Amino acid sequence: MTSFDASPQLNVWRALLALAVVFVMLATTGWTASRNQRGDTPLQASLSAWEHGRIGGHRLPDPGSAPGKLARFFASLSETERAGLARRYPLAVGNMNGAPVELRYRANRIALAEEREVERERLHDDRLTPAGQQDAGRRMNRLDDLLEKGRRILAFDPAGSGRVAEVFGDLRRADRVSVVVPGVDTDLLTFQRTHRKYSAPVGMARSLYDAERQASPSTRTAVIAWADYTAPSGLGIDSATAMRAEEGAVRLDALVRALPGRAPVSLFCHSYGSVVCGVAAHRLPGRVSDIAVAGSPGMRVENAAQLRTAARVWAMRDADDWIQDVPYLELGGLGHGADPVSSGFGARVLSAAGAKGHAGYFEPGTASLFNFAEIGVGAYRSVHCAHEDGGCRTGLSGAAAA
Repeated sequence: MTSFDASPQLNVWRALLALAVVFVMLATTGWTASRNQRGDTPLQASLSAWEHGRIGGHRLPDPGSAPGKLARFFASLSETERAGLARRYPLAVGNMNGAPVELRYRANRIALAEEREVERERLHDDRLTPAGQQDAGRRMNRLDDLLEKGRRILAFDPAGSGRVAEVFGDLRRADRVSVVVPGVDTDLLTFQRTHRKYSAPVGMARSLYDAERQASPSTRTAVIAWADYTAPSGLGIDSATAMRAEEGAVRLDALVRALPGRAPVSLFCHSYGSVVCGVAAHRLPGRVSDIAVAGSPGMRVENAAQLRTAARVWAMRDADDWIQDVPYLELGGLGHGADPVSSGFGARVLSAAGAKGHAGYFEPGTASLFNFAEIGVGAYRSVHCAHEDGGCRTGLSGAAAA
């Protein structure tokens, strides 16, 4: 039972409980949104250098220009000129919406190698505490992982806890594109895991990519593990508000608008990632065909219509996901609104049979992963609904693209 299905008295008790929890967090941890401002990050420095750069005697375009304008600029250059820009401004080019994706992959390999050298020096810096050296060693190991041959890193920012995005499949030739939007505690170090690998963005995206290929071998798919926003750290005040989601929504919209081609895009939003997708929904371009949320604390609205999107909205939650015990309300900016799997929300509610806990939705063999894959390839009539009446398929047609 959710706060939007329950009695008014229960709603009041849940609101008071939520406020009590927030006050305790504030008293013990402070507003984690208040952080010391630091100087220019490596990415900002690279963008500043780009802004002062020239090619063929002409100034380089504004790196914040519309993706189409930047795409035309890069198309006007020779391969040698493009490669030269990637070498001179690797972080700028590697994160530039509108730059050719293959060039971004190349630029980010350069940036990753440069950052690995920075961390190697920190590892052996006697001025650092043992904990600081250990952190440098962990970051260096993660950078080694990302530099493995064949990996396609679409975005990389080493500042702070780090942001990164990776592509599985051929993004330029894809018939359909899927984007995995993860939740709290997502950063450079947690981008992939050896244990519980399907709870991390890389494992989620790889699992979805494999499942989509199995669902429709003839459909060219690409999946993006998108950890290119600053996610909340832990279950503090950041995770109870929309501040991080609002920042992430801007970045998610920019990503989608810069994707090559015209293939439909499906968003798969887990936990706090569903807050990001909810905030972004109204601004996303029309090529976003589906928004599917799992283990959602809410999407900052009271019903799907308030998302103001033409995309199909899907939701699922497994029976033992602890997120169901979070109060589904929004009060004074705290909380994220109605439960997306509640009857009054209006989403198409999918089965998550087989998934266990809050982080099990991308585990192979689960109904949740099967459903994500069917949505990803456009086989909407094949999805398994949470309810026996098959209501989640009402009014749908379509099979996987040929």
